[in-house]
Amino acid sequence: MPLTVGTRGSRLAMAQTDRVCGQLADLGIATDVVEVKTVGDARLQVPMHQVGGQGIFVRALDDAILAGEIDFAVHSMKDIPAFRPEGLSTAAILKRDSPADFLVHEGDIEDVRVVGTSSTRRRAQLLRSSLDVEVRELRGNVDTRLRKLRDGEYDAIVLAEAGMQRLDMDLSGTQLLPQWFVPSPNQGTIAVVCRDDPELNETLAAIDHPQTRKDTEVERAVMEEIGGGCFTPQGVFCQDGFLLAEVLSLDGNRYERVEDNGDSVEEGRLIGRKLKNISWDLIEEARQTLGLS
Repeated sequence: MPLTVGTRGSRLAMAQTDRVCGQLADLGIATDVVEVKTVGDARLQVPMHQVGGQGIFVRALDDAILAGEIDFAVHSMKDIPAFRPEGLSTAAILKRDSPADFLVHEGDIEDVRVVGTSSTRRRAQLLRSSLDVEVRELRGNVDTRLRKLRDGEYDAIVLAEAGMQRLDMDLSGTQLLPQWFVPSPNQGTIAVVCRDDPELNETLAAIDHPQTRKDTEVERAVMEEIGGGCFTPQGVFCQDGFLLAEVLSLDGNRYERVEDNGDSVEEGRLIGRKLKNISWDLIEEARQTLGLS
């Protein structure tokens, strides 16, 4: 009997699910795809921190797994919140695509004045940069954001380069280097989440990429220790055991940053606690400014 996989209905989510199903098919594992609506898809005009933050694209799929409606779900791993319901397991993490952000624009980057993004991290990093830009709220799937760009509502928008790769998009613009525009934790990775069942876990683990799993687990350890959810402008990126992590003020004028070895989850937790301690005022300021305290 085929395994039932749940996914959001966006073109990017479907492309990611097709990749997972293709890898499973190569191993002789059949799948059926089911589209699941999420809160994040239904309330695209509201800033993410006002509709529940990072988990808004995940909860409905979690509930479907726990209810036995689907066997597993496919996620952009950066959308998965730090704290997870009992009874779920991340069975596989695929090899990482580009972790970088990409600024989509035509012409000279110096001519960009208005940038669209819903991410507090991207906003803060853009305002910290040498670019003289105004950052405005922008939500919606990739096609919606590109349409608004082409309609002239923005001079540029920020996309995850990994999403562009998965959709075979060749867009003009500028890659934002992860060394300075530190990505969201787990950006560029696809996660396969299932119920905590040993046999199902073993089946899906066949497509797991060990080095990506190790790096993303370190990133998640840092994220969990910092806390703050999607409202805190924070970037965390681990590559082959080298870790970059930072917390910024919402206006990008101040930030705290740590560069260190991140060879284990334990090291990630130590670094996360250190960064939380030295950036506590930035975290609280962001919470208060966004009306979340």
